[in-house]
Amino acid sequence: MMHYTTRPAHPDDAPVLTTIYNQGISDRIATFETRLRTPDELLTTITNPRYPCVVASVPGHVVAFASTSAYRARDCYAGIAEFSVYVARAWRGQGAGTAVMHALLQAAQAAGFWKVLSRVFVENSASRHMLARVGFREVGIYEAHAQLDGVWRDVVIVEKRIVEKQNTP
Repeated sequence: MMHYTTRPAHPDDAPVLTTIYNQGISDRIATFETRLRTPDELLTTITNPRYPCVVASVPGHVVAFASTSAYRARDCYAGIAEFSVYVARAWRGQGAGTAVMHALLQAAQAAGFWKVLSRVFVENSASRHMLARVGFREVGIYEAHAQLDGVWRDVVIVEKRIVEKQNTP
């Protein structure tokens, strides 16, 4: 297994992160999005101080990224973040997703989140296995969640609690 360096994303990572994200869009394996993005559009994700975005790299190359975003607007959900993870085509299946997810979980906990969650296409077994390895649990399926290229797709809901529950009297 390859060794990856992880770190917070920087604004100058926008072009490579855009390439990686656009591969996920084009491959139709990881998102309902169909419109390719520009580096300027990803800057908001990279530079948002509330929601961590991290990268995994090998010497000279960023090969994966994972980011968080708002889950719901209600105050009671302020400690829950949605996440996305994307790996460059040439690096899929080589541990980059695992490395960047471990880094994202640490960054999300440091940012004050107690849980992260997402939805994964049911047939995306590579992502589902990777997420299970880093401790996510599958909690259900949204059937016919949305259409992609005119086809209804199901998604698996995944979550991981990153801070233990603490009840106060």
